[in-house]
Amino acid sequence: MGRPWEERSRPPRLERRYQFPGYEALRNFLDKAAELSEKEGYYPDMGFGKDYLNVTIHADDDSDGISDAKRRFAQQLDDIGGYAEDT
Repeated sequence: MGRPWEERSRPPRLERRYQFPGYEALRNFLDKAAELSEKEGYYPDMGFGKDYLNVTIHADDDSDGISDAKRRFAQQLDDIGGYAEDT
């Protein structure tokens, strides 16, 4: 399923790789992630291949760290895909 979120400090960001059994599962996740982004008004950086997705959530420009709202967004991504924190 992928590694849990990793917090990086330079620049401040959260990163995660999601692994999927195939393209259809990835596509379903991307559709749900798009709905979440529209709802929350936040669009993280995403890059994907046939069966994986890399997500980067950057800190706000005026912040030294990741806001609680962006941490909640990361958790919501995990929730829509059914991923536990320790996967």
